Amino acid sequence: MRTLLARGQQRGGPGMLQPTGMEGWLEVFAHPLVGGLACAGAGRRTAGARAVCDRGGVWIGDSMGKGVLAHVPGAGAYAQGMDVSSLSAAAGGPAYTLPPALLNKARALEHLRTALYFGGTAWDLLFLGLLLRSGAGARISRWAAARTRRRGGGPFSERPLLQGLLVAPAFLLLLALAGLPGELIGHRAALAYGLSVEHWPAWWGDLAESELITLALGTPLLLGVWALLRASPRLWWLWLWALLQPFVILGVFLAPVTLDPLFNHFTPLAAQNPALVKRLEQVAQLGGLHIAPERMFVEDASRRVTGMNAYVTGLGRSKRIVVWDTTLAKVPPDEILAIYAHEQGHYVLGHIPEGIAFSAALTLGLLLLLARVFRAAVRRWGEQWRIADEGDWAALPLLLLLATLLSFLAAPAGNAWSRMDEHAADVYGQRLLQQLLPNAAAVEVADFNRLGRAWLEDPAPNRFVVWWTSTHPPTADRAEQARRMGTP
Repeated sequence: MRTLLARGQQRGGPGMLQPTGMEGWLEVFAHPLVGGLACAGAGRRTAGARAVCDRGGVWIGDSMGKGVLAHVPGAGAYAQGMDVSSLSAAAGGPAYTLPPALLNKARALEHLRTALYFGGTAWDLLFLGLLLRSGAGARISRWAAARTRRRGGGPFSERPLLQGLLVAPAFLLLLALAGLPGELIGHRAALAYGLSVEHWPAWWGDLAESELITLALGTPLLLGVWALLRASPRLWWLWLWALLQPFVILGVFLAPVTLDPLFNHFTPLAAQNPALVKRLEQVAQLGGLHIAPERMFVEDASRRVTGMNAYVTGLGRSKRIVVWDTTLAKVPPDEILAIYAHEQGHYVLGHIPEGIAFSAALTLGLLLLLARVFRAAVRRWGEQWRIADEGDWAALPLLLLLATLLSFLAAPAGNAWSRMDEHAADVYGQRLLQQLLPNAAAVEVADFNRLGRAWLEDPAPNRFVVWWTSTHPPTADRAEQARRMGTP
């Protein structure tokens, strides 16, 4: 499933980019660059999608919306700046709690997210398997070959590159159609739970825009994979991995200035809240970072969602601080500092280069395994599935199926790494805040409660689901850690 109901991990970091479902094959081929950019194209149509791509949030389901529960009884007061610390930090009680009405909805939403994630992955694999077993890949390949073959025949009549220009988009469109029911279910649920404020016409427009970006990214990627398959059948995976690594860095650098503005509008933070700019500069300088005021922006997240967030993104000259407009409206300044201090931790602690290195190693292993399983499957069942060899475009459904499966199976490893980084960023942010605020622990606990309520975070999620799908520790664990750090 491409668009996802938010599992509201509101303080993300670069983390592991974990597109689910149909984007999984992109992640195997070019994680994190193409997986992340595909997520940008296939999922950034709401501000919620931004969090999973830029800040490693966990998104299960199909809505891409997350936010304050304007339609859930009892949530509105928390959204409007109520002091929630007294609700969560009572001595001896849990650091993060939900009122009964919200708790029931959080649990129901958690079940829906889980069903859409695992059920959506199963549907993706089933759909690709049906394409393979039915011979659809072979038929599409023959159709493309017939329309691109040179007249007169001969040994050089086949034109595989032109053939791929027809085959790759055709399959990408089929995958988009297969994922559409899940997208619709997810967005409907997001609206019903008050997690999204994006009306259907705007949602359809964003969907069309994101599919165009997916086509623009996915088509040349698949053409490149097939060119390498034909040129080097045994080492294509290694060449692909090596060629993509420079683009990983480039993608992290360019995303804030090229992709983000396609889906959201950014205005200078100094024009709206100059006092907050000075406080954010203070936090940055305390951590040894220099981010000029002209690199601090407000993002118009309220056009699509009502949730709150703030983050740091980019590298070098593209590095910037971004605060959602909903955060400015609904979160006290001290809690905004808490959110930002966590984000700053990812940069100060070196999580971006470490994450890129880990992703490169993980991708290398996945590509090696993919190449071996792909070759064995073509040799074993190629004749049955009407696949001539590994370089035959008829094998595309098989390659996508295997890549999607491997991405799904590798998710726990990537998510475990991400949870480790998120924990470290939490600790960094809390220690930094203690140097600025006398009541830092209370601010942190209140912030986790405010944002946990906004995102309908289950205080006791299933631990297996957390292990498999979550890029962040549960909110209850993070709030308890913040409270312990403030205890003498």
